[in-house]
Amino acid sequence: MQAVRIERIWEPENRTAVLIVTAAFTLVVAVVDWWTRPYVSLGFLYLFPIMLSAAFLPRWAIAALGLVCAILAESFSSLARSGVRLTFETLALAGCGLFVAELLRNRRVSLESQDRLRVLVETSPAAIVTLDERGFIELANQAAVNLMLPREGGLVGSPIAAYVPDLHHALRWEDAPQFRASMQCRGNCGNGETFMAEVWFSTYREGNAPKLAAIIGPVADETPADAAGSEGLWVVNANIALTTRELDVLGLLVQGCSNKEIAVRLGVSEGSVKNSLQQLFNKTGVRSRSQLVRVALENYRNRL
Repeated sequence: MQAVRIERIWEPENRTAVLIVTAAFTLVVAVVDWWTRPYVSLGFLYLFPIMLSAAFLPRWAIAALGLVCAILAESFSSLARSGVRLTFETLALAGCGLFVAELLRNRRVSLESQDRLRVLVETSPAAIVTLDERGFIELANQAAVNLMLPREGGLVGSPIAAYVPDLHHALRWEDAPQFRASMQCRGNCGNGETFMAEVWFSTYREGNAPKLAAIIGPVADETPADAAGSEGLWVVNANIALTTRELDVLGLLVQGCSNKEIAVRLGVSEGSVKNSLQQLFNKTGVRSRSQLVRVALENYRNRL
């Protein structure tokens, strides 16, 4: 059974109905408060019409409504008249209304941003996927489906390890800063075919759960000889020992830092960073920064 979203009450098409209900509710509270004046004060009930109408009124109108309700509550109170109490009641009622109004406005902006992002993702010619903390695909556009050709016809809910295993390795379960990087890796289609892909990805956290968003683009296929050499290369890399400085540079490279940013973070010269990168290229046998990122994610992730 689908959960009812309470914010639907404040959708624009309900404006007239909500304001009518607000006015009627305020009138009912005032009459009942007047009727029960000798026994009990019901002034606190004015909170409900203020919160109900907060999404449709400008700030000055919310403050004015809070003042009117405070005056009504004070008029039908069995206590002696007090300007101080009236002031605090006005502040409490108006403040509650303004707080609810801001919450609803922020929620509306968030939903609109999510809708625009969803439309952008779905209409993008590039393959875009997002992953949850288990490495399962949460969102995938049609371009991703066309690229990976899943057997069941959809990618949502499928493990990314079945299609682009290197993206599963890029998820960060530990409490670490966000990083952005790109790499070239091999992907798998649902029909058994493989392809080379250029991947741009970014990690982030939603609450305590690690997430990942990626753009995947196919690149020209390698020749069989290049592919074989490439697969052999990653096996050799697993046993290469790196110095502490090289690991530091590699870790910042994975986070998407430029040579200048790495130099500032480590407190060394940019030339020293270039020398460390050249040593990494020589040791691993790779020729590009994206390939070096892949080596880092596959073989040195725990040490980074």
